[in-house]
Amino acid sequence: MSRLFGSVRARATLGATLVVAVALVAAGTAVVLSLRSNLTGEAGTQAERSARAVAAELAVRTPYDKLSGLDGDDGPVQIVDEDGRLVAASDDLERISGTATADVTPRPADPDGDDDDDDSDGDSDGDDSGDDSRGSDDSGESLEPGEIARETTFSNGSATIDGDAEDYRFAAVSVETHDRGRLTVHAGAPLAAEHSAVRTALTVMLIGFPLLLAVVAGVTWLVTGRALRPVEGIRREMAAITASEDLARRVPEPATHDEIARLARTTNETLAALEASVERQRSFVADASHELRSPIASLRTQLEVAAAHPELLDLEGAVEDTVRLQHLAADLLLLARLDAGERPAGARVDLAALAREEAAGRPGVTVDAEPAEVSGSRGQLGRVLANLLDNGRRHARERVTVTVRQEGGSAVLAVADDGEGVAEADRERIFERFVRLDAARSRDDGGAGLGLAIARDVAVRHGGTLTAGAAPAGGALFELRLPLAGRE
Repeated sequence: MSRLFGSVRARATLGATLVVAVALVAAGTAVVLSLRSNLTGEAGTQAERSARAVAAELAVRTPYDKLSGLDGDDGPVQIVDEDGRLVAASDDLERISGTATADVTPRPADPDGDDDDDDSDGDSDGDDSGDDSRGSDDSGESLEPGEIARETTFSNGSATIDGDAEDYRFAAVSVETHDRGRLTVHAGAPLAAEHSAVRTALTVMLIGFPLLLAVVAGVTWLVTGRALRPVEGIRREMAAITASEDLARRVPEPATHDEIARLARTTNETLAALEASVERQRSFVADASHELRSPIASLRTQLEVAAAHPELLDLEGAVEDTVRLQHLAADLLLLARLDAGERPAGARVDLAALAREEAAGRPGVTVDAEPAEVSGSRGQLGRVLANLLDNGRRHARERVTVTVRQEGGSAVLAVADDGEGVAEADRERIFERFVRLDAARSRDDGGAGLGLAIARDVAVRHGGTLTAGAAPAGGALFELRLPLAGRE
Protein backbone atom coordinates (compact mmCIF):
# COMPACT_ATOMS: atom_id res chain seq x y z
CA MET A 1 0.00 0.00 0.00
CA SER A 2 2.80 2.41 0.89
CA ARG A 3 4.53 1.57 -2.38
CA LEU A 4 1.32 2.23 -4.33
CA PHE A 5 0.71 5.65 -2.80
CA GLY A 6 4.40 6.41 -3.05
CA SER A 7 4.01 6.82 -6.80
CA VAL A 8 3.29 10.15 -8.45
CA ARG A 9 0.49 8.55 -10.44
CA ALA A 10 -1.35 7.35 -7.34
CA ARG A 11 -0.87 10.61 -5.47
CA ALA A 12 -2.09 12.65 -8.45
CA THR A 13 -5.17 10.42 -8.81
CA LEU A 14 -5.95 10.59 -5.09
CA GLY A 15 -5.42 14.36 -5.02
CA ALA A 16 -7.62 15.00 -8.04
CA THR A 17 -10.38 12.73 -6.67
CA LEU A 18 -10.32 14.46 -3.28
CA VAL A 19 -10.47 17.91 -4.85
CA VAL A 20 -13.41 16.92 -7.07
CA ALA A 21 -15.13 15.26 -4.10
CA VAL A 22 -14.85 18.42 -2.00
CA ALA A 23 -16.09 20.51 -4.92
CA LEU A 24 -19.04 18.17 -5.52
CA VAL A 25 -20.03 18.15 -1.85
CA ALA A 26 -19.86 21.94 -1.69
CA ALA A 27 -21.81 22.34 -4.94
CA GLY A 28 -24.37 19.71 -3.90
CA THR A 29 -24.89 21.38 -0.53
CA ALA A 30 -25.40 24.74 -2.22
CA VAL A 31 -27.88 23.23 -4.70
CA VAL A 32 -29.89 21.50 -1.97
CA LEU A 33 -29.98 24.61 0.21
CA SER A 34 -30.96 26.80 -2.72
CA LEU A 35 -33.66 24.34 -3.83
CA ARG A 36 -35.04 24.08 -0.31
CA SER A 37 -35.01 27.86 0.10
CA ASN A 38 -36.80 28.45 -3.21
CA LEU A 39 -39.47 25.82 -2.62
CA THR A 40 -39.99 26.95 0.96
CA GLY A 41 -40.35 30.50 -0.33
CA GLU A 42 -42.95 29.38 -2.87
CA ALA A 43 -44.87 27.56 -0.13
CA GLY A 44 -44.70 30.66 2.04
CA THR A 45 -46.06 32.78 -0.79
CA GLN A 46 -48.94 30.36 -1.29
CA ALA A 47 -49.67 30.33 2.45
CA GLU A 48 -49.61 34.13 2.56
CA ARG A 49 -52.11 34.34 -0.30
CA SER A 50 -54.47 31.99 1.54
CA ALA A 51 -54.08 33.90 4.81
CA ARG A 52 -54.74 37.28 3.16
CA ALA A 53 -57.76 35.88 1.30
CA VAL A 54 -59.29 34.81 4.61
CA ALA A 55 -58.28 38.12 6.23
CA ALA A 56 -59.98 40.01 3.39
CA GLU A 57 -63.22 38.12 4.04
CA LEU A 58 -62.98 38.88 7.77
CA ALA A 59 -62.39 42.55 7.01
CA VAL A 60 -65.78 42.74 5.27
CA ARG A 61 -67.56 41.09 8.25
CA THR A 62 -67.97 37.61 6.70
CA PRO A 63 -69.19 35.16 9.37
CA TYR A 64 -66.84 32.35 10.33
CA ASP A 65 -69.09 29.68 8.91
CA LYS A 66 -69.18 31.47 5.56
CA LEU A 67 -65.40 31.78 5.12
CA SER A 68 -64.28 30.04 1.92
CA GLY A 69 -60.79 29.25 3.21
CA LEU A 70 -61.93 26.94 5.98
CA ASP A 71 -62.85 24.02 3.75
CA GLY A 72 -59.29 22.62 4.10
CA ASP A 73 -58.71 22.24 0.38
CA ASP A 74 -55.83 24.76 0.32
CA GLY A 75 -54.36 23.73 3.66
CA PRO A 76 -55.03 24.21 7.36
CA VAL A 77 -56.34 27.59 8.56
CA GLN A 78 -56.66 28.92 12.11
CA ILE A 79 -58.18 32.22 13.23
CA VAL A 80 -57.05 33.45 16.63
CA ASP A 81 -58.28 36.48 18.55
CA GLU A 82 -56.22 38.97 20.53
CA ASP A 83 -56.26 36.73 23.61
CA GLY A 84 -54.80 33.79 21.66
CA ARG A 85 -58.10 31.92 21.65
CA LEU A 86 -59.00 29.87 18.60
CA VAL A 87 -62.23 31.26 17.18
CA ALA A 88 -62.34 29.35 13.86
CA ALA A 89 -60.42 26.55 12.13
CA SER A 90 -60.44 24.43 8.97
CA ASP A 91 -62.87 21.58 8.66
CA ASP A 92 -61.53 18.15 9.66
CA LEU A 93 -58.44 19.66 11.31
CA GLU A 94 -57.24 17.04 13.78
CA ARG A 95 -53.80 18.24 14.88
CA ILE A 96 -51.58 21.27 14.27
CA SER A 97 -48.19 22.60 15.43
CA GLY A 98 -46.05 25.61 14.56
CA THR A 99 -48.80 28.23 14.95
CA ALA A 100 -49.95 30.44 17.84
CA THR A 101 -52.06 27.65 19.36
CA ALA A 102 -52.30 23.90 19.07
CA ASP A 103 -56.08 23.98 19.48
CA VAL A 104 -58.12 22.57 16.61
CA THR A 105 -61.61 23.17 18.01
CA PRO A 106 -62.88 26.75 18.39
CA ARG A 107 -63.77 27.75 21.97
CA PRO A 108 -67.34 28.87 22.77
CA ALA A 109 -68.04 32.55 23.46
CA ASP A 110 -68.01 33.91 27.03
CA PRO A 111 -71.45 33.96 28.73
CA ASP A 112 -71.36 37.74 29.11
CA GLY A 113 -71.29 38.09 25.36
CA ASP A 114 -68.13 40.27 25.28
CA ASP A 115 -66.44 37.86 22.90
CA ASP A 116 -69.40 36.72 20.82
CA ASP A 117 -68.62 35.84 17.27
CA ASP A 118 -71.32 38.34 16.17
CA ASP A 119 -74.13 40.48 17.71
CA SER A 120 -76.93 38.47 19.29
CA ASP A 121 -79.54 40.61 17.62
CA GLY A 122 -77.88 40.23 14.25
CA ASP A 123 -77.80 44.01 13.87
CA SER A 124 -74.56 44.89 12.29
CA ASP A 125 -75.10 48.49 13.27
CA GLY A 126 -75.31 47.71 16.96
CA ASP A 127 -73.04 49.32 19.44
CA ASP A 128 -69.63 47.60 19.26
CA SER A 129 -66.70 48.83 21.21
CA GLY A 130 -64.38 47.82 18.35
CA ASP A 131 -66.14 49.87 15.67
CA ASP A 132 -64.36 53.10 16.31
CA SER A 133 -61.22 51.83 18.04
CA ARG A 134 -57.77 51.47 16.46
CA GLY A 135 -55.70 48.43 17.18
CA SER A 136 -51.98 47.56 16.94
CA ASP A 137 -50.46 44.19 15.95
CA ASP A 138 -47.39 42.54 17.53
CA SER A 139 -45.01 44.55 15.36
CA GLY A 140 -46.55 47.83 16.44
CA GLU A 141 -48.32 48.41 13.13
CA SER A 142 -51.43 50.56 13.67
CA LEU A 143 -54.56 49.36 11.82
CA GLU A 144 -57.95 50.89 11.10
CA PRO A 145 -61.07 48.70 11.32
CA GLY A 146 -61.31 46.64 8.14
CA GLU A 147 -57.56 47.05 7.42
CA ILE A 148 -55.17 44.14 6.90
CA ALA A 149 -51.59 44.28 8.21
CA ARG A 150 -48.84 44.59 5.61
CA GLU A 151 -46.41 42.45 7.57
CA THR A 152 -46.53 38.67 7.39
CA THR A 153 -44.75 36.29 9.73
CA PHE A 154 -43.76 32.77 8.71
CA SER A 155 -43.14 29.53 10.56
CA ASN A 156 -42.80 25.82 9.86
CA GLY A 157 -44.98 23.18 11.42
CA SER A 158 -47.21 20.22 10.73
CA ALA A 159 -50.91 19.43 10.66
CA THR A 160 -53.25 16.46 10.27
CA ILE A 161 -56.38 16.95 8.19
CA ASP A 162 -58.84 14.13 7.82
CA GLY A 163 -56.16 11.63 8.79
CA ASP A 164 -53.44 12.95 6.44
CA ALA A 165 -50.39 14.31 8.29
CA GLU A 166 -48.04 16.67 6.43
CA ASP A 167 -45.47 19.38 7.04
CA TYR A 168 -46.59 22.92 6.27
CA ARG A 169 -45.25 26.44 5.84
CA PHE A 170 -47.49 28.76 7.86
CA ALA A 171 -48.14 32.45 7.21
CA ALA A 172 -49.71 34.69 9.88
CA VAL A 173 -51.58 37.86 8.86
CA SER A 174 -53.41 40.23 11.24
CA VAL A 175 -56.65 42.01 10.40
CA GLU A 176 -58.58 44.63 12.37
CA THR A 177 -62.28 43.78 12.09
CA HIS A 178 -65.26 46.06 12.72
CA ASP A 179 -67.09 43.77 15.09
CA ARG A 180 -64.63 41.13 16.36
CA GLY A 181 -61.48 43.11 17.19
CA ARG A 182 -57.98 42.12 16.16
CA LEU A 183 -57.81 38.66 14.59
CA THR A 184 -54.79 36.74 13.28
CA VAL A 185 -55.17 34.31 10.42
CA HIS A 186 -52.73 31.36 10.27
CA ALA A 187 -52.79 29.60 6.90
CA GLY A 188 -50.56 26.75 5.79
CA ALA A 189 -49.20 25.52 2.47
CA PRO A 190 -47.84 21.97 2.17
CA LEU A 191 -44.07 21.37 2.01
CA ALA A 192 -44.47 18.00 0.31
CA ALA A 193 -43.04 19.36 -2.99
CA GLU A 194 -40.01 20.76 -1.16
CA HIS A 195 -39.38 17.49 0.69
CA SER A 196 -39.84 15.45 -2.50
CA ALA A 197 -37.50 17.68 -4.51
CA VAL A 198 -34.83 17.61 -1.80
CA ARG A 199 -35.08 13.81 -1.48
CA THR A 200 -34.81 13.45 -5.24
CA ALA A 201 -31.77 15.75 -5.36
CA LEU A 202 -30.08 13.86 -2.51
CA THR A 203 -30.78 10.52 -4.19
CA VAL A 204 -29.31 11.75 -7.47
CA MET A 205 -26.24 13.04 -5.63
CA LEU A 206 -25.75 9.86 -3.61
CA ILE A 207 -25.86 7.82 -6.82
CA GLY A 208 -24.20 10.26 -9.21
CA PHE A 209 -21.35 11.56 -7.03
CA PRO A 210 -19.64 8.17 -6.50
CA LEU A 211 -19.99 7.40 -10.20
CA LEU A 212 -18.55 10.80 -11.12
CA LEU A 213 -15.68 10.35 -8.65
CA ALA A 214 -14.96 6.92 -10.13
CA VAL A 215 -14.83 8.45 -13.61
CA VAL A 216 -12.55 11.26 -12.40
CA ALA A 217 -10.23 8.78 -10.66
CA GLY A 218 -10.11 6.52 -13.72
CA VAL A 219 -9.47 9.34 -16.18
CA THR A 220 -6.81 10.88 -13.92
CA TRP A 221 -5.14 7.48 -13.52
CA LEU A 222 -5.05 6.91 -17.29
CA VAL A 223 -3.96 10.47 -18.18
CA THR A 224 -1.28 10.55 -15.47
CA GLY A 225 0.00 7.13 -16.52
CA ARG A 226 0.19 8.25 -20.14
CA ALA A 227 1.97 11.46 -19.16
CA LEU A 228 4.47 9.64 -16.92
CA ARG A 229 5.16 6.79 -19.37
CA PRO A 230 8.16 8.63 -20.91
CA VAL A 231 9.52 9.24 -17.41
CA GLU A 232 9.42 5.53 -16.70
CA GLY A 233 11.23 4.95 -20.02
CA ILE A 234 13.90 7.43 -18.97
CA ARG A 235 14.23 5.75 -15.59
CA ARG A 236 14.60 2.27 -17.11
CA GLU A 237 17.23 3.46 -19.58
CA MET A 238 19.17 5.26 -16.85
CA ALA A 239 19.08 2.09 -14.74
CA ALA A 240 20.39 0.12 -17.74
CA ILE A 241 23.15 2.68 -18.31
CA THR A 242 24.14 2.47 -14.66
CA ALA A 243 24.22 -1.33 -14.77
CA SER A 244 26.15 -1.55 -18.05
CA GLU A 245 28.38 1.53 -17.46
CA ASP A 246 27.88 2.28 -21.16
CA LEU A 247 27.83 6.08 -21.33
CA ALA A 248 27.31 5.99 -25.09
CA ARG A 249 23.66 5.05 -24.58
CA ARG A 250 20.97 7.75 -24.48
CA VAL A 251 17.49 7.96 -22.97
CA PRO A 252 14.48 8.14 -25.35
CA GLU A 253 13.30 11.69 -26.13
CA PRO A 254 9.51 12.12 -26.53
CA ALA A 255 8.39 13.91 -29.69
CA THR A 256 6.71 16.61 -27.63
CA HIS A 257 7.65 20.04 -26.35
CA ASP A 258 6.73 19.65 -22.71
CA GLU A 259 8.73 19.40 -19.48
CA ILE A 260 9.36 15.66 -19.89
CA ALA A 261 10.88 16.16 -23.33
CA ARG A 262 13.13 18.89 -21.92
CA LEU A 263 14.08 16.56 -19.07
CA ALA A 264 15.06 13.85 -21.58
CA ARG A 265 17.13 16.30 -23.64
CA THR A 266 18.87 17.63 -20.54
CA THR A 267 19.56 14.06 -19.38
CA ASN A 268 21.11 13.20 -22.74
CA GLU A 269 23.19 16.36 -22.65
CA THR A 270 24.39 15.40 -19.18
CA LEU A 271 25.24 11.89 -20.37
CA ALA A 272 27.12 13.35 -23.35
CA ALA A 273 29.11 15.67 -21.07
CA LEU A 274 29.79 12.80 -18.68
CA GLU A 275 30.90 10.56 -21.54
CA ALA A 276 33.22 13.28 -22.85
CA SER A 277 34.60 13.84 -19.36
CA VAL A 278 35.26 10.14 -18.86
CA GLU A 279 36.91 9.91 -22.29
CA ARG A 280 39.10 12.89 -21.46
CA GLN A 281 40.00 11.28 -18.16
CA ARG A 282 40.89 8.00 -19.85
CA SER A 283 42.92 9.80 -22.50
CA PHE A 284 44.58 11.88 -19.82
CA VAL A 285 45.55 8.81 -17.81
CA ALA A 286 46.86 7.06 -20.92
CA ASP A 287 48.87 10.09 -22.05
CA ALA A 288 50.17 10.72 -18.54
CA SER A 289 51.29 7.11 -18.25
CA HIS A 290 53.01 7.41 -21.63
CA GLU A 291 54.74 10.66 -20.69
CA LEU A 292 55.82 9.38 -17.31
CA ARG A 293 57.19 6.17 -18.75
CA SER A 294 59.95 7.89 -20.75
CA PRO A 295 61.68 9.83 -17.93
CA ILE A 296 61.19 6.97 -15.50
CA ALA A 297 62.70 4.46 -17.97
CA SER A 298 65.58 6.83 -18.73
CA LEU A 299 66.25 7.43 -15.05
CA ARG A 300 66.10 3.71 -14.29
CA THR A 301 68.52 2.92 -17.12
CA GLN A 302 71.00 5.47 -15.84
CA LEU A 303 70.76 4.14 -12.30
CA GLU A 304 71.20 0.53 -13.44
CA VAL A 305 74.28 1.52 -15.47
CA ALA A 306 75.63 3.45 -12.51
CA ALA A 307 75.09 0.46 -10.25
CA ALA A 308 77.10 -1.80 -12.58
CA HIS A 309 79.65 0.78 -13.71
CA PRO A 310 79.85 3.73 -11.33
CA GLU A 311 82.39 5.45 -13.55
CA LEU A 312 79.77 5.70 -16.37
CA LEU A 313 77.15 7.54 -14.23
CA ASP A 314 75.64 10.51 -16.16
CA LEU A 315 74.77 12.55 -13.09
CA GLU A 316 73.71 15.61 -15.07
CA GLY A 317 71.31 13.54 -17.23
CA ALA A 318 69.86 11.85 -14.17
CA VAL A 319 69.22 15.23 -12.54
CA GLU A 320 67.57 16.53 -15.73
CA ASP A 321 65.29 13.49 -15.94
CA THR A 322 64.41 13.87 -12.27
CA VAL A 323 63.57 17.58 -12.71
CA ARG A 324 61.53 16.82 -15.81
CA LEU A 325 59.66 14.10 -13.91
CA GLN A 326 59.06 16.52 -11.06
CA HIS A 327 57.65 19.20 -13.41
CA LEU A 328 55.43 16.68 -15.14
CA ALA A 329 54.06 15.44 -11.80
CA ALA A 330 53.39 19.05 -10.74
CA ASP A 331 51.56 19.73 -14.01
CA LEU A 332 49.44 16.61 -13.63
CA LEU A 333 48.58 17.53 -10.04
CA LEU A 334 47.54 21.06 -11.04
CA LEU A 335 45.37 19.73 -13.87
CA ALA A 336 43.74 17.28 -11.47
CA ARG A 337 42.92 20.12 -9.06
CA LEU A 338 41.49 22.24 -11.88
CA ASP A 339 39.38 19.32 -13.12
CA ALA A 340 38.06 18.85 -9.58
CA GLY A 341 36.68 22.41 -9.70
CA GLU A 342 39.16 24.07 -7.36
CA ARG A 343 38.26 27.77 -7.15
CA PRO A 344 41.06 30.32 -7.19
CA ALA A 345 41.79 32.60 -4.25
CA GLY A 346 40.22 36.07 -4.29
CA ALA A 347 43.42 38.08 -3.84
CA ARG A 348 44.14 41.18 -5.96
CA VAL A 349 46.94 40.65 -8.47
CA ASP A 350 48.61 43.39 -10.56
CA LEU A 351 49.31 41.78 -13.94
CA ALA A 352 51.87 44.46 -14.80
CA ALA A 353 53.97 43.69 -11.72
CA LEU A 354 53.52 39.95 -12.27
CA ALA A 355 54.70 40.26 -15.89
CA ARG A 356 57.87 42.11 -14.84
CA GLU A 357 58.63 39.50 -12.18
CA GLU A 358 58.23 36.55 -14.57
CA ALA A 359 60.19 38.27 -17.38
CA ALA A 360 63.11 39.09 -15.12
CA GLY A 361 66.12 36.92 -15.95
CA ARG A 362 64.66 35.65 -19.24
CA PRO A 363 66.81 36.79 -22.17
CA GLY A 364 65.05 38.38 -25.12
CA VAL A 365 61.85 39.19 -23.21
CA THR A 366 60.62 42.79 -23.08
CA VAL A 367 57.68 44.12 -21.05
CA ASP A 368 55.40 47.07 -21.83
CA ALA A 369 52.72 47.10 -19.16
CA GLU A 370 50.28 49.47 -17.49
CA PRO A 371 48.77 48.68 -14.08
CA ALA A 372 45.79 46.30 -14.27
CA GLU A 373 44.50 44.56 -11.16
CA VAL A 374 42.53 41.32 -11.34
CA SER A 375 41.13 39.02 -8.67
CA GLY A 376 42.47 35.47 -8.36
CA SER A 377 45.38 33.26 -7.41
CA ARG A 378 48.77 34.90 -7.84
CA GLY A 379 50.47 31.52 -8.04
CA GLN A 380 48.18 30.16 -10.77
CA LEU A 381 48.31 33.38 -12.83
CA GLY A 382 52.10 33.38 -12.51
CA ARG A 383 52.07 29.80 -13.78
CA VAL A 384 50.03 30.91 -16.83
CA LEU A 385 52.46 33.70 -17.66
CA ALA A 386 55.49 31.42 -17.13
CA ASN A 387 54.02 28.80 -19.49
CA LEU A 388 53.31 31.43 -22.15
CA LEU A 389 56.84 32.84 -21.84
CA ASP A 390 58.39 29.35 -22.03
CA ASN A 391 56.32 28.60 -25.12
CA GLY A 392 57.31 31.95 -26.68
CA ARG A 393 61.02 31.50 -25.98
CA ARG A 394 60.84 27.98 -27.42
CA HIS A 395 59.55 29.22 -30.78
CA ALA A 396 60.90 32.77 -31.01
CA ARG A 397 63.81 33.69 -33.23
CA GLU A 398 65.09 36.60 -31.16
CA ARG A 399 62.58 38.23 -28.87
CA VAL A 400 59.32 37.83 -26.93
CA THR A 401 57.15 40.85 -26.08
CA VAL A 402 54.78 41.04 -23.11
CA THR A 403 52.15 43.81 -22.96
CA VAL A 404 49.49 44.53 -20.33
CA ARG A 405 46.63 46.98 -20.90
CA GLN A 406 43.09 47.73 -19.81
CA GLU A 407 40.37 47.33 -22.40
CA GLY A 408 36.81 48.06 -21.33
CA GLY A 409 36.19 46.10 -18.17
CA SER A 410 38.97 43.62 -18.82
CA ALA A 411 42.70 43.35 -18.28
CA VAL A 412 44.52 42.03 -21.38
CA LEU A 413 47.91 40.34 -21.10
CA ALA A 414 49.47 39.57 -24.50
CA VAL A 415 52.59 37.47 -25.19
CA ALA A 416 53.94 37.73 -28.77
CA ASP A 417 57.01 36.17 -30.39
CA ASP A 418 58.74 36.61 -33.73
CA GLY A 419 58.78 32.92 -34.63
CA GLU A 420 56.91 31.05 -37.31
CA GLY A 421 53.53 31.39 -35.59
CA VAL A 422 50.68 28.90 -35.37
CA ALA A 423 48.59 27.88 -38.34
CA GLU A 424 44.98 29.01 -38.06
CA ALA A 425 43.74 25.41 -38.17
CA ASP A 426 45.86 24.55 -35.12
CA ARG A 427 45.07 27.56 -32.93
CA GLU A 428 42.53 25.65 -30.86
CA ARG A 429 44.17 22.25 -30.96
CA ILE A 430 47.34 23.51 -29.24
CA PHE A 431 45.32 23.98 -26.04
CA GLU A 432 44.51 20.27 -25.85
CA ARG A 433 46.47 18.20 -23.38
CA PHE A 434 49.62 16.39 -24.53
CA VAL A 435 49.43 18.01 -27.99
CA ARG A 436 52.74 18.98 -29.63
CA LEU A 437 52.59 20.35 -33.15
CA ASP A 438 56.25 19.62 -33.84
CA ALA A 439 56.29 15.84 -33.60
CA ALA A 440 59.94 15.68 -34.68
CA ARG A 441 61.35 17.75 -31.84
CA SER A 442 62.62 16.00 -28.75
CA ARG A 443 60.61 15.73 -25.57
CA ASP A 444 63.37 17.53 -23.72
CA ASP A 445 62.97 20.57 -25.95
CA GLY A 446 59.23 20.49 -26.37
CA GLY A 447 57.95 19.44 -22.96
CA ALA A 448 54.96 17.19 -22.38
CA GLY A 449 52.39 19.42 -24.10
CA LEU A 450 50.59 20.46 -20.92
CA GLY A 451 51.68 24.10 -20.56
CA LEU A 452 49.04 25.72 -22.82
CA ALA A 453 46.31 23.36 -21.58
CA ILE A 454 47.07 24.38 -18.00
CA ALA A 455 47.15 28.07 -19.00
CA ARG A 456 43.67 27.93 -20.60
CA ASP A 457 42.15 25.96 -17.71
CA VAL A 458 43.46 28.53 -15.22
CA ALA A 459 42.12 31.37 -17.37
CA VAL A 460 38.65 29.79 -17.49
CA ARG A 461 38.70 29.22 -13.71
CA HIS A 462 39.39 32.94 -13.27
CA GLY A 463 36.42 33.89 -15.46
CA GLY A 464 38.56 34.81 -18.46
CA THR A 465 39.75 33.51 -21.82
CA LEU A 466 43.02 32.56 -23.49
CA THR A 467 43.24 32.65 -27.27
CA ALA A 468 45.94 32.19 -29.90
CA GLY A 469 46.41 34.42 -32.94
CA ALA A 470 48.99 36.02 -35.20
CA ALA A 471 51.49 38.57 -33.84
CA PRO A 472 52.34 41.76 -35.79
CA ALA A 473 55.90 40.42 -36.24
CA GLY A 474 54.57 37.27 -37.84
CA GLY A 475 54.88 34.95 -34.89
CA ALA A 476 52.33 33.66 -32.40
CA LEU A 477 50.21 35.95 -30.21
CA PHE A 478 48.56 34.67 -27.02
CA GLU A 479 46.03 36.97 -25.32
CA LEU A 480 44.83 36.40 -21.75
CA ARG A 481 41.67 38.39 -20.91
CA LEU A 482 40.52 38.61 -17.31
CA PRO A 483 37.84 40.81 -15.69
CA LEU A 484 39.27 43.71 -13.75
CA ALA A 485 39.08 43.47 -9.97
CA GLY A 486 35.61 44.48 -8.78
CA ARG A 487 33.97 43.74 -12.17
CA GLU A 488 33.81 39.95 -12.03
